Amino acid sequence: MRRCRCVLGVLLLGAVLMTAACEPPEAPQPGLVGGWTTAGCEFTRTPETVTVGGHTMPATPAALAAAMNRIDAGGRAEHAASYAGLEVDQQRVRAIVYRVPSAPFDDFIRQAAEDTCIFVRDAPYSLQDLTAWHDRVRADLEAWRARGVRISSIASRHDGAGVEIGTQDVSRARHDLPRHYGRRAPLIFVAEGPVTPRPGDGFPTAPQPGG
Repeated sequence: MRRCRCVLGVLLLGAVLMTAACEPPEAPQPGLVGGWTTAGCEFTRTPETVTVGGHTMPATPAALAAAMNRIDAGGRAEHAASYAGLEVDQQRVRAIVYRVPSAPFDDFIRQAAEDTCIFVRDAPYSLQDLTAWHDRVRADLEAWRARGVRISSIASRHDGAGVEIGTQDVSRARHDLPRHYGRRAPLIFVAEGPVTPRPGDGFPTAPQPGG
């Protein structure tokens, strides 16, 4: 799973429906709940591969890559309050977009997808929300180091689940950080050793069936 990671010393880089008591509830707008797919998913496509150094690997078709770039750019700009991230499922020749439910963003995804297959899933937080938490924790790194909590990395999850905190002191971090930022802060703690340089990122790849 991809994480937009900030490593120490190196920066790698619902709506509430209100109705009168006597009125029946309105039907939800199409696509407002995740788990839907674009029209392009109706067509069967053969996975593409590329051979590098004698090794054959899955490849993302050009049309799908272009659609992903359009969705990513629009999500980060006009739909930042909804967009969480995306990943490519090369085996099924589709992309998976995570977003906080939003009818306007769903319409944008349908248009940007053109004839490619995009699967849309709900996310609890947008990238915009998680970036604010990411930057808040990053600004406090020296303070946490002084208190003996060694944070190796900070990473906004592309599925909108939260901000991953990589640390050698998981138990202490899990106790101290929520006390400081609040129990509802979207922080996920993972065991991680000292800082190591990481390669630049592309779009994350979805886990394959059975793996």
